[in-house]
Parts: sequence; structure tokens; C-alpha cells
Amino acid sequence: MDSEVLKTLINYYCKERYFHHMLLVASEGIKRYGSDPVFRFFHAYGILMEGKVQEALREFEALKNKQDVSLCSLLALIYAHKMSPNPDREAILEADARLKDQRKGAGQKALYHAGLFLWHVGRPEKAREYIDRMIKMSDGSKEGHILKAWLDITRGKEPYTKKALRCFEEILEDGNDIFALLGKAQCLEMRQNYSGALDTVNQMIVNFPSFLPAFVKKMKLQLALQDWDQTVETAQSYLALWYDNLISHLSREICSLFIGNDIWRPQFGQKLENALDAMEPQNDQLFYKITLAFSRTCGRSQPILQKLQTLLERAFSLNSQRPEFAIELGYQMILQGKIKEAVKWYKSAMALDESSISSLFGFIQCQLIEGQIEEADQQLEFFSAVQQSMGKSAELTYLHAILAMKKNKRQEEVINLLNDVLDIHFSHLEDLPLGLQYFEKLNPDFLLEITFNTVYLSPASPGQPVTPLLRRCTSALEVIVRTVPGLLQAVFLIAKVKYLSENHIKCTFYICMDNELLGKYNNNIFISFLQHEAAKVLQDAIHEFSGTSEELRVTIANADLALAQGDTERALSMLRNVTAEQPYFIEAKEKMADIYLKHRKEKMLYITCYREIAERMPNPRSFLLLGDAYMNIQEPEEAIVAYEQALNQNPKDGTLASKIGKALVKTHNYSKAITYYEAALKSGQQNYLCYDLAELLLKLKWYDKAEKVLQHALAHEPVNELSALMEDGRSQVLLAKVYSKMERPGDAITSLQQARELQARVLKRVQMEQPDAVPAQKHLAAEICAEIAKHSVAQRDYETAIKFYREALVHCETDNKVTKDIKCCQYLKYYLFLDNYMTLSRLIDLLRRCGKLEDVPRFFLMAEKCNPRAKLEPGFQYCKGLYLWYTGEPNDALRHFNKARKDSDWGQNALYNMIEICLNPDNETIGVPFDTLSLFKKILQESVQLAVRTAEKLLKELKPQTIQGHIQLRIMENCCLMATKQKSNVEQALNTFTEIATSEKDHIPALLGMATAYMILKQTPRARNQLKRIAKMNWNPIDAEEFEKSWLLLADIYIQSAKYDMAEELLKRCLRHNRSCCKAYEYMGYIMEKEQAYTDAALNYEMAWKHGNQMNPAVGYKLAFNYLKAKKYVDAIDVCHQVLEAHPSYPKIRKDILDKARTSLRP
Repeated sequence: MDSEVLKTLINYYCKERYFHHMLLVASEGIKRYGSDPVFRFFHAYGILMEGKVQEALREFEALKNKQDVSLCSLLALIYAHKMSPNPDREAILEADARLKDQRKGAGQKALYHAGLFLWHVGRPEKAREYIDRMIKMSDGSKEGHILKAWLDITRGKEPYTKKALRCFEEILEDGNDIFALLGKAQCLEMRQNYSGALDTVNQMIVNFPSFLPAFVKKMKLQLALQDWDQTVETAQSYLALWYDNLISHLSREICSLFIGNDIWRPQFGQKLENALDAMEPQNDQLFYKITLAFSRTCGRSQPILQKLQTLLERAFSLNSQRPEFAIELGYQMILQGKIKEAVKWYKSAMALDESSISSLFGFIQCQLIEGQIEEADQQLEFFSAVQQSMGKSAELTYLHAILAMKKNKRQEEVINLLNDVLDIHFSHLEDLPLGLQYFEKLNPDFLLEITFNTVYLSPASPGQPVTPLLRRCTSALEVIVRTVPGLLQAVFLIAKVKYLSENHIKCTFYICMDNELLGKYNNNIFISFLQHEAAKVLQDAIHEFSGTSEELRVTIANADLALAQGDTERALSMLRNVTAEQPYFIEAKEKMADIYLKHRKEKMLYITCYREIAERMPNPRSFLLLGDAYMNIQEPEEAIVAYEQALNQNPKDGTLASKIGKALVKTHNYSKAITYYEAALKSGQQNYLCYDLAELLLKLKWYDKAEKVLQHALAHEPVNELSALMEDGRSQVLLAKVYSKMERPGDAITSLQQARELQARVLKRVQMEQPDAVPAQKHLAAEICAEIAKHSVAQRDYETAIKFYREALVHCETDNKVTKDIKCCQYLKYYLFLDNYMTLSRLIDLLRRCGKLEDVPRFFLMAEKCNPRAKLEPGFQYCKGLYLWYTGEPNDALRHFNKARKDSDWGQNALYNMIEICLNPDNETIGVPFDTLSLFKKILQESVQLAVRTAEKLLKELKPQTIQGHIQLRIMENCCLMATKQKSNVEQALNTFTEIATSEKDHIPALLGMATAYMILKQTPRARNQLKRIAKMNWNPIDAEEFEKSWLLLADIYIQSAKYDMAEELLKRCLRHNRSCCKAYEYMGYIMEKEQAYTDAALNYEMAWKHGNQMNPAVGYKLAFNYLKAKKYVDAIDVCHQVLEAHPSYPKIRKDILDKARTSLRP
């Protein structure tokens, strides 16, 4: 590892508070880079954080005179003295005085390391003062900006995180900086863009494969994405690479416990504990933090709790003055059922901190468990009095609920309290990514306890009314099952809740075939045992409930188990035995139909099941099921018949009217659909039908009627129910679409603003109340913001447009269309002022590099609309010429540049471009004798001489005003000499280029000129050396064209030597910086063609043909030829026609390709 990677590793370990790890890395740095005092400083800091204060003080004293670390050493001396049991006040004052004195004349490095140290010890605002001064002094130091961005991250607020992200991205444009990459990943993670963060981490791993934190971050992000398989794979991969590493073992235990992979193994945590002993033996905080998440997610497994207790006791022995250690020990004693020991630990915590509320909560919980109701009541009464000042607490509210249960208070009171507990508890989980902190705050054990108590208050058997709280507990349990699939108690408890809710299908699903657990770990012995046990239990249940009303419920559960094991025939044979006279007949037939459709793909047998239900039980529900079944197999006409039969029996059911309406729309019977909707609405049925009706009216362009329907739907008192808020939001969005079609933009924006306000309320609540609906609601919020932005663009209010597009990205960060729209708005904001053609020219270049040149013409139209005299403006002519040059029309480009060439602002650039076109009209790779690739036209010597004479004449008009301008003029003059291809002229040009390259270090145009001259002189190795030199340099926008030309020329040399891999790498680099680079696509196509990958070759030639505006017949020939080889005869014929239309006499294409393609098409 180089020193920068080692320093970033130190910063990472400091941030994570792995101080012994940091000490070891600092020692490695001292061994490799002994003269670097930074490693000695962090070595001393590591010693300090391990409690060896005196030794650390000696090291800091030795470093305080080292210039680069003088300030941070003095700050560390003060910090170390204050950590000492008996601080030396005189030494602190002396160090402080010296610090103030040295700070006045401190250099950049000293200020940087002082800020870095202050950040690590938790003083970011003070650190910012040092870093701001350092940046000002250094005129924009990269290291300073990176650290300042990290300080912004520390603030933890969205605006600062966005600012930090922008900073990291700007720095990374100039190359891969490991500390900046780590910061970018952190920002994206904080903004919950886990996929983007994962891409950044993968980039880190590719560039810095030995950087362990990248693997750690990758596993955390995969965990946040709930990608369990990849999480396990990543944990195993870096466990294999760094077997003795503490973090590797910690990751392994996370996967093992949370995912459910052998979670009850007796050796749980043993290797982790051994790694802790070896790598962080003095880190009491780490011992403590590790136990928090594990204790709350282990399902009260006694072996795991005992192991965690050992770790906690070690933390307490290392630092017995920390009350939180004692509180956690008390909590874990409760989990183990050791109430007396829990009381002892809570009393110890209160002795350490008399004001500790958590220890009092734990103590009261122990009193309630031991039946000391009166004492607990008195304590809680005191807390209730002060609760307003301390805010609501889930733990305190829960204790009130338990007390109410113990005192046999009204069930409604207990249920209300438990409901409040869930509200408060989940409010603390917002914006937390899935990880150790999330699991700690989620506290599945606490949620399971609430659910147990709720089940206790619920009906003992199904069929009785279920409380709303029980339904909420179901949502909470589903969160646990999704995030901790290894916690089987949650799976079985949710099955119990489903059973009480009479949802026996889902009950069976959770008991017998939990897909997230059984499906993924089917080979696990424990899971096989569970399946075997489930079969035994079901067999016992069949005998137990034989002849009772529950017998068929067990039969259906047994069929579900057979289906989970892949035995569809056995499942069907069980279900066929259920007759129409028996209960659960409909459920059995639905299950059979599902098997026929999804497992056997037999539509007729699928629909037969529902027909049988309707024949045996001709009621509205049966006909509704039959109609839905027909819709599932795309038979809307039959569905309408079934729905109408149901509607005849239940004419007031608005759901049926909606279904019939949608089915009629599918059959294009719009008038009848409208009749159904209007009839349903007149009868006072569900208001949500208004949306369906308005959507249809909008489709039919009946805008006035659509407006009236939606206004009717929205004309009600303010609502607070989540479903009603969602419905109103959708209706406002649709109303905005109606207004847009009616060309009433003001009303459309008003509706969208109202929709945005409603959606903000929805997003605040949906996370808790309907977590599965979160992605759809975020997408709707993004759509609303994007629509407002589009209206702003139409009104030329680009600032507002950018604001709302950015807001859309907050809701949906991966939306590439929105990102592109923002960029266009940013340019439009500057461009659409009269005469601002400079920005238009930059926009054209940007769109060219993005591969979007087809978007340019609309900007010319907008410019003409904005300024009727635009076509007379030299700037407009220049921009037009630029576009035509980029799209392969050099003659038209020359004509437009010529109109701008006399202008004082645009003339010089226009002249340079005209000279370039004269010297290379077809934009070929100069110096390439590779005729087989590009099929160069045989240009007569007279034409070449005429072009050179024209270029020389234009050169005389150039009047450079700067030193760089004069150098550029010399470059162009010698390019003219080379264009003659006369040896003496080329050698003269080569001498000039060499002279410029010697005087101007790393001058890209001069080096490219040398390489081109060498190529013309047939000195390819010398040319290659110069081009390889350019290839190693960092790209910059000023020399963008020269970089591209040099990469293409070097790629051509590699292609001639059959070094296709090396050439391909350079061509990809070209395309990364210019997605409209025709020559790069052409070369790529040639390489693929040589490798006989004709389909891939055609794809690349197709891009060259597209971005070359279909102007180059040689490229068209190659494209058609590869289509022919790939057996895409129709495409080959189309391209042949395009080439022949523009070049009727183009040789061979008709005979070689067109006729053969036509013959191949014939039967």
C-alpha cells in the first residue's frame, strides 16, 4: 500500500474507533515511511486511546517540533493531559500558549493535520476553522476540500451532505482519490442511494483491491439493500482474504445471526471474541456496541446471550465508570430471565449516574416482572409528571401498558397504549440504513414482546373481531421477517396472527414455506428438519381434526406444504377431495386454479375451477372471482358477463362497476364503460370511481367532463386517512394532466402544487403504515416534481425547473431522464438570453460528448424563436457550423464558419476550425496508412495542394493575442507543412514540434504533432512512444480533441499489430469522453469483425453510421456487410438503399451485399 492508502485506512479506523487497528497501520507506515511524522503522530494517538496516557504524552512531546504535525501534536498534548486522572494544569496552559503562538505562522500541512485531529476527537466546527484557513492559504488544496466535505458529512444534514457529494464528484473527475471515493460512498449511503454507493465501492475495490474498508462498506450496503446472498458472498470473500481480521469475523456473525445461517451453533461468536482479543483488546466501546444489535435479534437464544454477557462484562471491567455498560448488562439479564441479577446491574448504573432514566426504566420493568405493582406504579406516576419535559418514550409508554394489564384495566386503554408504543418506536427508525444501528433501534425482541401481549388481548380462536392493533402488529412483524429472516420466532408469531385473522393461506405460508428462509437455505439441515417436522405436525392435525370443521383447513395447509416441496400432483389430489357442500370449498378451488395457471400453464383448467365455483355457489362473490379469473387470462368479454351477473345480484357494489368499466375499456367499448361509472357514482358509491372515469374521459379527449368529475371527487372536507390522502394526490395529478391538455398551465401548476403537498403528507406516514407502498409513492412524488419542472421550463423559469428536478431526484435518485433534464435546464438557463451563443456552442459540445447531437436542432429553433435576427448573428453561424462539422457535413460547416470569420468575437475560432476542415475534411486519423479499415478516397495531389494553400491563406488571417495563441498558430502552420506529405516539410514540422515540446512541458498538441510526423515518416515505434506518453496523462477539456486524436492513432497502431485488447481499452476511453466519436465506433467494429463477432461489429458500425449522420459511404458499406454476415438481411438491405441513395455509383455495394441479402431473403 502507498502512503495515501495507509493514511486513509488510519482515518477510517479513527472514524470507526478501531484504535488498535489504527495503531497497527501506523506502525506499518513507520516501517515503510520512517521519515513521515504523520504515521508517528497517529501511532501516539492510538497508544493514547488504548489508555496509555504517559507513553502517548512522551511521543507527542517528541513530535511537537516537527513542522507538519506541530499543531496537531500540541492539540493532542492538551487532549491527553485532560484524559489523565490528574491533569497537569500547568502543562495544559503551556501547550495552549504555544499552540496560539505557532498557529499564526503555521503552514498548510500543519493546519491540515490539526483539522484532521480535531475532526477525529469530535470537534468538527473547530476543525473547520483550521481547514478553511488551509484552503485559503493553498488556493484550493484538494486534500483540504476533501476533509472539508467530510466535515460537512459529520453535520448529518441533507443540504451539507449534498454539498459534500458535489465536492467529492468534482475531485474525482481528476482521478481516483481513495479518501474522496470513501466520502462519496458515505454521502450516497446517507442519502439512501445504496445502489449508487455500491457502484462507488466497487470502483474503490477495482482501484484499491487491498483496501479492506471497501469490502466492509460493500457488505453493509448489500445488507441495506437486503441482498442476503450477496452479503454472505462478500463476507466470505473478505474472510478468505483477511481471516485474522476482526471486521471479517464481525461480518460473518452478522450474516450468521440475521440471515439465519446456523444461528444456534454453540460456537457463536468464539472466533469474533478471539479476533477482539488479538485486534482490539482494550476497546471497551467496541465490546459494548457489538452486543447491542446481537442481543436484540438473537431471539433470546441463551448460548448467544451468555456469549454476549461475557463481552459486556469485559467492557465493564475495562471501564467500570460507564453506566450504559451496566444498563445493558441489566437488560441482557432480563432477556436471560435472571431478574435479581438485572436489578443488581440497574442499581449499579444508578449509583454511577443518579440521573440515568434508562436504568430507572429497567428497574421498574424488573418490579413489574416480579409483581411489585404498587412500587412500579409510584415510580411511573412520577415519570408521567415529568414526561412532557423529556418527550415521549416508547419504553415508558410500554411500561404504562404493562402496568395497565397487570392492574386489569380496560382492554381499550391497554390497546391504545400499545398503539402509541408502536408509533413512537417506528418514528426513531426513519432514514436509518439496514445495519447494526438499525437492528439495535428496530429491537425485534421489543416488537415481539409487544405482539405477544397484543395476541394475549386478542380472541383465542379465529372468527371473532380482530383489533386494529393486531393488524398493525402484523405490519411490524413483516418488517422483522423481511429484515431479520433468521428470526423464526417472528415467522411463527406472524403465522399465529394470520390464523387469528382467518387468513389460513398466509398462516400456512409463514409456517411451512417462508420463502425468504426456506427457499434460500433449502440445503440447510435445520430447514430440512423443519420441513420434516411440519409434515409430521400436519399429519397429526389431520387425525386430530378428522370429522371437525377444521379438517379441511388442515388439508389445505397440507396441500401448501406439498406444493412447497414441488409435488403439485399430490397437492391437487388433496384439493380435489373438497366438495361444494364442505367449508373452504372456494379456498380449495382457488388453490387448484393457482396451481393450474402458475405451475402447469393450463388456462382452461384454471378457468374451469372458477366456473365450478360460480355454478355451485351462484352468488356475487363467486361471479366476481370468475370475472377476475377471466381478466387474468386476458378475456375481458367473458369477464364482463361474469361481473354483470354479480352486479345484478348486488347493484350497489362500486367495486364491480369499476371492474366492469376497466374490462369495457380493454374491449374499447368506451361509451358503455362511461355509463357504468356514471351510474355507480349517481347511486352514491365509492368516490375512487371518479379517477377511473376521469382517466377514461381524458383518454377520449373529453377534457371538460374529466375536469368536472375530478373536481367533484376533490370537493370534500379535509381528510386524514392515508388511503384518502393517496387518492386525492392521484386525482390532483390527473387533474393537472387534464388542465395541460386544455392549455391551462396556471391551473395545472396549482393542481400539481396541491398534489405535492398531499404527497409530502403521504410519504411521512406510508413508511410505517404501508411499507410495501413506499416505492410507488416515492415514484409518484418524483413524477409530480418532474411535471412541475416541465411547466417551469415551458415558462422559461429554469431556476425553478432545476429546483424541482433536484427534488424529484431526492425521491428517485436513479432516474436518468430527470438527471439529463436537469443538465439541459442548467444550460438553457444561461443560453436562452439574446446573443449568448458562447453558451450555445458549449451546449453543442456537451451534447456531442453525451452522444445526443440529435437534440441540437431544437435549440437552433428556440434561438430563432427567441431572436428573429438570429440567422444574421456571427455567433449563430459559428454554432451552426460547429454542429454541421460534428455531424459529418464539412462543406456546409465551412460555409457557416466563413460567415463568422470576420467577426471580432467569433472570427479566430472560426478560422481555426476552417483550417482543421481544409487539412482533414473527412475527419480521418492523420498519419494512418491503414487503407483496409477506412477505405480512404483517392484524393488527387492537386486537391491536397489546393486544400493546403487555402489553409495557408486562412492562417495569415489569424491574429493571436496571447503566448498560447502564438504557440497554437505555430502548431497549425506545421500541420499545414505535414499535410503536403513531402519529406522535407514533414521533417521541418517535426523539428518545430520537438522544439515546442521541449520548451512547453507536456504540451499535448506538440506531442501529437511529433507522433503524426513520425507516422508519415514511417517511424512507427517513435510515434508510439510519444502517443503512449500522452495516454498516461490525465484528460483535460482544453486538450480534449488532441487527446482523442492521439488515442485513436495509438489504437490504430495497436490494431495493425493485432493488439486488439490494448486498442479496445483506448477506444473505450475515447467513447467515455465523446460518445459521438465515429472513428472509435468504426475501429471497434473493425476489431469485432476481425474476431468474427458480426453482430457486435454491426452494433458498433451502426453507432458510427448514426453519429456520422449517415454521410460516410464506407461506414455504410461495412455496416451492411456485417448485417449480412449476422444474417440480418432486412437491415442490410435498408442500409444499402441509404448508401445508394446518397452515392448512386458507390462501388461493389449492390453486387457484394444488396443482391446477396435479397437472395437470402427468398424462400
